[in-house]
Amino acid sequence: MNKNNIYLPYQMKISKITQEAPGVKTFRLEFLNSGEGELFSFKTGQFGEYSVYGEGESTFCIASPHTRKGYIECTFRQVGRVTTALANQEEGAVIGFRGPYGNVFPIDDWKGKDLIFIAGGIALPPMRSVIWSCLDTRNHFKDITVFYGARTVNDLVYKQELEEWGNRSDVNLHLTVDPGGETPEWKGEVGFVPSVVENVAPSSIDAIVIVCGPPVMIKNTFPVLKKLGFEDKNIYTTLENRMKCGFGKCGRCNVGKTFVCKDGPVFTAEQLADMPGEY
Repeated sequence: MNKNNIYLPYQMKISKITQEAPGVKTFRLEFLNSGEGELFSFKTGQFGEYSVYGEGESTFCIASPHTRKGYIECTFRQVGRVTTALANQEEGAVIGFRGPYGNVFPIDDWKGKDLIFIAGGIALPPMRSVIWSCLDTRNHFKDITVFYGARTVNDLVYKQELEEWGNRSDVNLHLTVDPGGETPEWKGEVGFVPSVVENVAPSSIDAIVIVCGPPVMIKNTFPVLKKLGFEDKNIYTTLENRMKCGFGKCGRCNVGKTFVCKDGPVFTAEQLADMPGEY
C-alpha cells in the first residue's frame, strides 16, 4: 500500500497473460517502478484492488505465493465492466494495483501438520497462493492433500499446475468434475467436491483444512468435515463479500460487526459461526 496516499495505486505492467479457462485469465504483474517493487511485500491470503484507468477497480486475491519475489499474480473471471476492461488488456499494458490488504493464512502455525485443501471452480486462485507457499517450504509440513473440482473439465483452472501437482510424490491430488461435465479423455473423478471428500475421508488428527469455493460448496463441505471429526478452529476459508475500498472506509463489506476487508478475508469456521445467520 502506498504510504503517502492510500488511494493511489501502484502502476503495474502486465508481463504475462495466461488463459486458464473460458472467460478466466491470469495476469503476472511487475512494478513499473522497480524501487517500489523492491519495497513491496505481502503474505498469503491478502488481496488487492486491480484497476483499469477510467473504468474502476475490482477486488481479487493475490494468487501468487509470498515465497516468490519480483511479481504478483491475479486470476479473474470476466463478468462485469471492470473485469471486461481487464480482460481486454494485452501483455505490456499498465494497470493499477492497490494493496496488500486484509489478514493472512497463519502458515507458520501449521508447521508439522497435515494440510488439506478443498476448492471449487474459480475459488482455486486464493488457495493457489497458500498451496505454493507451502510447497516452496515443503519440509515444514506433513501430508499435503488437494481436492479440486469444477462444473466441467474446461472450467478447471491452472491445468498445467494441476498436472504438476498430480505428478509430485509429496502431494495427494483428487480432481473431480460435476456429473455431465466429464469428457471421454477425463481420468479424474466425477462427482461433487463434498462427496469426494467424504469418500476419501482424510484424517482429522493433527490436520488443518482450507476450504474455498462457491457458497453452496462451502455449505455442503462443512458438515462433511464435522462428520470426519475436524474442529471448527482448524477449518479455514477466505471470503469476498462486496469488498470495495480495501480498508474499511466504505462499509460495503461489513457483516454485523465484522469488516471482511479488515478482519478478513481469512476466517475460521469458528469465527464464521459468530457472524449473522444470513451470511
